[in-house]
Amino acid sequence: MKKISFIFGTRPEAIKLCPLILAFREHNVETHVCVTGQHRQMLQQILDVFKIAPEVDLALMEPNQSLALFASRAIAALDSYLSHYHPSLVIVQGDTTTTFMASLVSYYNGIPVGHVEAGLRTWDKHSPFPEEINRTLTTKLSDYHFAPTSWAKNNLLKEGISEERVFVTGNTVIDALYAAVKKVRQHPPEIPCLPKELINSSLNHTIVLITGHRRENFGQGFENICKAIADLAHSFLQTQFIYPVHLNPNVQEPVFRILGDNENIHLIEPLGYLEFVLLMERSTLILSDSGGVQEEAPSLGKPVLVMRDTTERPEAVEAGTVKLVGTDKDCIIRSVTELLTNRDAYEAMARAHNPYGDGRACERIVSICEGILSSGGKN
Repeated sequence: MKKISFIFGTRPEAIKLCPLILAFREHNVETHVCVTGQHRQMLQQILDVFKIAPEVDLALMEPNQSLALFASRAIAALDSYLSHYHPSLVIVQGDTTTTFMASLVSYYNGIPVGHVEAGLRTWDKHSPFPEEINRTLTTKLSDYHFAPTSWAKNNLLKEGISEERVFVTGNTVIDALYAAVKKVRQHPPEIPCLPKELINSSLNHTIVLITGHRRENFGQGFENICKAIADLAHSFLQTQFIYPVHLNPNVQEPVFRILGDNENIHLIEPLGYLEFVLLMERSTLILSDSGGVQEEAPSLGKPVLVMRDTTERPEAVEAGTVKLVGTDKDCIIRSVTELLTNRDAYEAMARAHNPYGDGRACERIVSICEGILSSGGKN
């Protein structure tokens, strides 16, 4: 019987792969889930939402572990796992170190790789770091490329990938989002660390939702971001700024030092997936350096200001729902101020147009993989 192994280790990977795993199981395809534990606590939250229990947990994460050390340990552990299980196909997602290592070890073991969310590029190996290199090298190692958009497909073709190996499917994050929104609307989750009136949809609070975790922003970048948020909070006293703070100490130190004493800034622990989707729905706008938020928020009609200088997701920028603001303090302040004070500018960005798919990406990928497996990988 043909077997598919899903290998992942972070929260974003889990969000985008869990609905795909469930879709394969609905088609009675044997699936095997192996997690590296790259994001231990945040990963488990997503697995719980989708009710997926990994068959193998490599538990590779250690405190203050370097990327190189994690990668070396992942190679050894994944080699042992794949040598024992030897699936017909390995599926990876995105651009994490887990993604790259799983693709490399699959190649060493002669196992074909399917890459979900293939073809994203900034063409700057340092931004985002290390994601740009991870996904570029994963492309070289993969056999089947599931591109979310035509733009991503064209990137792959320019790099010499055979067109018959590239499939435009949409992004599975939209499949996950639609499922989550349905759950949230039926049974809104509680967020104990926030006042209940803040997430009451009938009270129409102005909320700026903030996320930040990119390595390239560590240091001066986060200092600038936090100072901009502090100034905005003082200028817009009736606006509530909600920041689920990433667990990385390089994020927590400047955030709590600069933003920890403001009545309308709420620094809270990282949220579960459903809780975060609820906050996205309740927010007025989103200030983020996250890739996933750039894909999700347009479906909810929420403007996103991206605190990066480049993005591998230009489709939403072109659609007008996302704007790059970098980590320049004045630019962040100016851009948030415009959206909070200029209704026309806000409405221009809040158009609920999502270029990343229709919520049927998983269905397409399952159909393609069934064809690949039935043909013995000769597709």
